[in-house]
Amino acid sequence: MVLEILGEFGSWGVFLLIAVENLFPPIPSEVILTFAGFLTSCTSMTVPEVIVAATGGSVAGAIVLYGLGKLLSPVRLNALLSGPVARRLKLEQEDVQKAADWFSDHGWPSVFYCRCIPILRSLISIPAGMAGMRFLPFLFLTTTGSLLWNILLVGLGALAGENWPMITGALAQVSDGVKWFLAAAAIGAVVWRKTRKRRIDCDRPSGVQ
Repeated sequence: MVLEILGEFGSWGVFLLIAVENLFPPIPSEVILTFAGFLTSCTSMTVPEVIVAATGGSVAGAIVLYGLGKLLSPVRLNALLSGPVARRLKLEQEDVQKAADWFSDHGWPSVFYCRCIPILRSLISIPAGMAGMRFLPFLFLTTTGSLLWNILLVGLGALAGENWPMITGALAQVSDGVKWFLAAAAIGAVVWRKTRKRRIDCDRPSGVQ
């Protein structure tokens, strides 16, 4: 059904499916994005068009989960995740807890680099909302993180052409290594920026603003 929607509705189908994938993480974004990238080689869709549509869908779904986090207390969230609705949607309480732990350990930057980690890329929005993270930083980090992920997968699908299923299979095999590499790179960038800013502040003469 996923492939049929993409073939029928083009970039609007990409937007819809990625928005739904963010709300219901078991839907694989790897399949959606790599196939959409392949379609740019045989339809009127372009790579930039698909990337924009996918990023818009990612942000739309993330905003819904952020709002859900704003509305729910931890007790109510746990009750929801242990109920029949969560079971039908295949939402695992352990996955949500893992996202909450990432946000607790790494703070706001986790909203950016978790966008490149399957499952967590969607669920990280919930603890961000529950922690009262300001909306504009959340929106910026979600958009930039989603853009990186979408450029990677749509670009790979476009390059692979009809061999796009091989990309999806390869990602499934190396997903753990890829996600930890991306997370480590993002954390390193945050640490470097903070260290650099601290050094600049220390080197600045007193009284100079």
